[in-house]
Amino acid sequence: MQELLAQYQSVTAPEVLKWVNVGKAKDFPENGGACIKYKNKQIAVFNFARESTWYACQNLCPHKLEMVLSRGMIGDKEGIPKVACPMHKKTFSLKDGNNLNGEDYKIAVYPVKIEAENVYIGFID
Repeated sequence: MQELLAQYQSVTAPEVLKWVNVGKAKDFPENGGACIKYKNKQIAVFNFARESTWYACQNLCPHKLEMVLSRGMIGDKEGIPKVACPMHKKTFSLKDGNNLNGEDYKIAVYPVKIEAENVYIGFID
């Protein structure tokens, strides 16, 4: 299972080598998530409409090793945008992937941009 987790590594906007079009903005639920597949990765994409911001992270819960984060509830904790795993409610920052419950589990996060009503996620592979 460690090899499954190892395929997910956070990417920052300056590191992006390839922006991938993952769909039209209107096709993603407002204030919710959806899952896309890029190569062998499942990526959760969140339209944080109430903040006018988009986020992307691995869909894999690092605790239960299930592909469920795109179905998690989004919100914020002290101003930090977060997603709660629907299986156990552990919360993760959508900005840097840190576990907001103080545990060691982290998630990979990816930059998102919107151009001409299309959603793009940045990858290094």
